[in-house]
Amino acid sequence: QVQLQESGPGLVKPSQTLSLTCTVSGGSITTNYYYWSWFRQPPGKGLEWIGYITYGGSTYYSSSLKSRTSISRDTSKNQFTLKLSSVTPEDTAVYYCARHYAIQTLYDYWGQGTQVTVSS
Repeated sequence: QVQLQESGPGLVKPSQTLSLTCTVSGGSITTNYYYWSWFRQPPGKGLEWIGYITYGGSTYYSSSLKSRTSISRDTSKNQFTLKLSSVTPEDTAVYYCARHYAIQTLYDYWGQGTQVTVSS
């Protein structure tokens, strides 16, 4: 049974960098051919895909967020991280990590989500 758990500060100040970690248990983030994604859902809005890191460490980001987004991983801890720079209150959302197989967009495992508020 694969489990994903998001963690990180719940409050970030404007202009700072949002940093979240997804810890994976029950499966390795290096296993062929899984991709590991970040999503977010602002209050009152739909789910937005942010980007992913693959089993091999390649990354790909949403065009709207690419300039501010960095996803990395620590294979020794079975974790992958999201960094979103220069945040504004518009980045306030519940952030999720999730798994899917290769380039498919069917997500079989999700974290419970973590609230991040951008405010001074």
